[in-house]
Amino acid sequence: MKVENDIFQDIRPYNDSEVQGALQRLIQDDEFINAIIHYRYAKLPTFLATLLKPVLKMVLTRRWSSIKTVDDVQNHIASYMEQALDGSSDGVTCSGLDKLDPNQSYLFVSNHRDIAMDPAVVNWCLYHANHKTVRIAIGDNLLKKPCATELMRLNKSFIVKRSIKAPRELMKALGQLSGYIRHSLQEENESIWIAQKEGRAKDGDDRTDPAILKMFSLEGRKAKMGFSEYMRSLNIVPVSISYENDPCDLAKANELVEKEQNGHYQKSEFEDIDSIIKGIVGEKRRIHVSFGDVVTNEFETPEALAEEIDRQVYENYKLFPINYIAAECKHDSVTQVEQERFSIKVADIDEAVATVIKSMYAMPVKKQAFETAQID
Repeated sequence: MKVENDIFQDIRPYNDSEVQGALQRLIQDDEFINAIIHYRYAKLPTFLATLLKPVLKMVLTRRWSSIKTVDDVQNHIASYMEQALDGSSDGVTCSGLDKLDPNQSYLFVSNHRDIAMDPAVVNWCLYHANHKTVRIAIGDNLLKKPCATELMRLNKSFIVKRSIKAPRELMKALGQLSGYIRHSLQEENESIWIAQKEGRAKDGDDRTDPAILKMFSLEGRKAKMGFSEYMRSLNIVPVSISYENDPCDLAKANELVEKEQNGHYQKSEFEDIDSIIKGIVGEKRRIHVSFGDVVTNEFETPEALAEEIDRQVYENYKLFPINYIAAECKHDSVTQVEQERFSIKVADIDEAVATVIKSMYAMPVKKQAFETAQID
């Protein structure tokens, strides 16, 4: 059913009435079917892969026939997440959710280490604590294929139009985005997940971009509310996501070294997709998600609010043995086995790349120590 005057239609997630149509479009999308075959059955001869296509479409039609609503999609995804986490991690733990009301909406501003897994593990924690899952902010740079857009909007994702460059069109898009975030939180009581800055923190240095907070406040200006008053109304909760092992660490380090040495880095066409897949299936060991306190203090500027979000992100970041080893800090959790594991990790790779990987894992220790020193 089409909603009249739906000013967010081009960026919002799909609603219940749109789920089955989106699933049917996916099943009929040859690029989507070919992608599944490529990643799941890569060793099949070409002629067998061709024969598999109609079979796969029939299997998906049957498997997805019971999916009618957004909640059905979330339940379906939960089963896939369980399989993915069982095969690629030593489990997910979380802290801080006991301080949050499951009937209240929140704006979760999170550090960003993995394209797909960050919001996925936040949702995993919320789902198992009987909280509603979040709507996820995703850049249109990741939606170059129609099937990617279908998948993301089915999974409660809304679109951030990063590709717009013209100033007038950009301000219009930012205003629409700010309006949608307020609408979701305050009129539909749906929580939001958004990264603290554009792009992953590939060097391990989690910092909130004040520009994100300025975008939030655009809707507040329309209501003639002050910055601090409007920010409090959004129920901002900083979130720290910690991976004991980052499956994409080598790729991130290679990119940073190339930028340092050559002044630029050119992504390949499907590099983001490869990073998403590697992040999902690659070894992560332990994962911890820490939900901070609702930001209630009066921060009069985006910069001051960004500092508070950063403080909570680093105070709540769970440090693993690999972090202490990389930072060359003594800690009771560091064993000989862990030392050897890290030595193997950085062995036989370029020295500059190994240095970046060490710095990447050491950064949370240094930042946490800095925050503690500031408090003292």
